[in-house]
Amino acid sequence: GPSQPQLLQALTPIFNLSAIRPVMNMTTSTNVSMYFILYGVLGVVSPPNLESDDFTGWWKNEFVTWDPVQCGTDKISLPRTKFWAPDIVINEFMDENTAPVVPFVYLYSNGMLHDALPVRVVSSCNLDIYTFPFDIQNCTLTFNSYIHQSELSPHKQITQTSKNVITTMGEWELLDISSHKPETDLSDDKYIDHLDFHVVRRRAMLYVINLLIPSCFLITVDLFSFMLPPHSVDRSSFKMTLILGYTVFLLIMNDLLPITGNTIPLINVFFSLCLAMMVASLLETILITNLLSNSDKLPPLPRWVSVVFLQCLGHLVCLPPKTKHRKHPGFKLDTDLGRQGAGEGPMEPAVEGGAIRLQVEQKLGNSQSAEEWMQVGFIIDRLLFGLYIIFITVSFFTIIIIWVNSYYN
Repeated sequence: GPSQPQLLQALTPIFNLSAIRPVMNMTTSTNVSMYFILYGVLGVVSPPNLESDDFTGWWKNEFVTWDPVQCGTDKISLPRTKFWAPDIVINEFMDENTAPVVPFVYLYSNGMLHDALPVRVVSSCNLDIYTFPFDIQNCTLTFNSYIHQSELSPHKQITQTSKNVITTMGEWELLDISSHKPETDLSDDKYIDHLDFHVVRRRAMLYVINLLIPSCFLITVDLFSFMLPPHSVDRSSFKMTLILGYTVFLLIMNDLLPITGNTIPLINVFFSLCLAMMVASLLETILITNLLSNSDKLPPLPRWVSVVFLQCLGHLVCLPPKTKHRKHPGFKLDTDLGRQGAGEGPMEPAVEGGAIRLQVEQKLGNSQSAEEWMQVGFIIDRLLFGLYIIFITVSFFTIIIIWVNSYYN
């Protein structure tokens, strides 16, 4: 009667032929159908890891067939080492396969051999991190045979099957697995074909919440700090505290940023821009504070400064020059006081009154000059505030447009 030991004994002569390709005629090609299922992307580091794959292959062994009715079964599991196997490998393999070993294959009654094994691939990838964290990475898995002349064709169901069974919901999202068949000269005796498979997209929500939103909050606070009156509040201390906090924030979040290569990520430009704007805002505050504090010590306002700032820029930023109301002292000095009185000092009241008038006019002039310099300071502060808003808005929209185009294209 049919039994597995009897079938194994009948197949024993076939094991001695495992060193050669299982065809009767050497000109006959062995068609190997191999596909893989991507169960998860466990990490993309340096080098990236595309891990937890399941590779399955089918090919025909022409040395063996049997009648499933007489032998009692249409398939039997046997050790993999007993059979010839194709040398289809992944070129990007950078480390030893640490997946569990599956020692058996299935041999069917018609000679078809089914081989399936898990593979943990640690491969090398060329990462383009310019649009991080909204980047799409094309990590390539190149399949080819090093020994045999081969011609490979892509399998169309790999992407959908992998999306249905993928288990990891971490940083990376499986976007597509597309195949590419390079053009090669078929007349070349050393012709070895290969297939390229491209994979994954980063999930950006983690970086948006941890990096971009806090940066936007801090730059918004710095922007509204312009509303603090520089002449009565120490605005510079507030801005220095913001810069210190932002620097500490970048140091803490440095581990989330990618390791830069030949290309600087756009997010690094974003952070540098935010820090540069905060520093520029602090320098502007120092300038304005110094101008307002020392306005009474400055010389009279030059004519061109008055025209440019008070007349032109003042109207532009909605701070027109104030109407001058100069109060002159109401002294009426009588030079004939000497005629109306007696004594030896008829000219003393006139001299004393002239000195008082000179001092009062000098003080009024200094006060008017100080007010003009303070007005210039307020105009510069309002003007730089407007330029700050325009520059930040244009820069942010430019970076956002680049990120959006990269993410959806």
